[in-house]
Amino acid sequence: RLTLLELIMAKVSEKNPVTSEEMNVFMRHADFLAGCFQEKCEAVLKLTSAADAEDEEALVTIRLLDVLCEMTSNNGQLEHLQVLPGLLETAIDTLRLTHLAGKQAVNIFTATHAMTGQEEILHPAVGFKSHLIRLIGNLCYKNKENQDKV
Repeated sequence: RLTLLELIMAKVSEKNPVTSEEMNVFMRHADFLAGCFQEKCEAVLKLTSAADAEDEEALVTIRLLDVLCEMTSNNGQLEHLQVLPGLLETAIDTLRLTHLAGKQAVNIFTATHAMTGQEEILHPAVGFKSHLIRLIGNLCYKNKENQDKV
């Protein structure tokens, strides 16, 4: 699943213009990926425990978030994702939960807390909160209804 998400990320990140047929495929994938993220988003909270640092569901969720951030950075897919029911609410709720989890244990979700001396810990969840904030910001971009929700 991680490899497939990497391939989707590479395709979405390309700067080449896409045809309307490719855009339709991206929209269907965006619906599916957003649904997967909404179902699995709390799996990332398991990463606060050292025993679950390699939890596959959590790693897939992190990669899903990365792909959704990239998709919402593209104007063609942004409008479609902005109106998906529950995606914005899920991102906000997950941000709240990761913030609380970071306060209760070692905060692995932000890069500033993952520093020890001059070394940075290469934990897969580092930057998760910033990516959630990016997704929330993208979903609110030029969308008054989503801005009002936040």
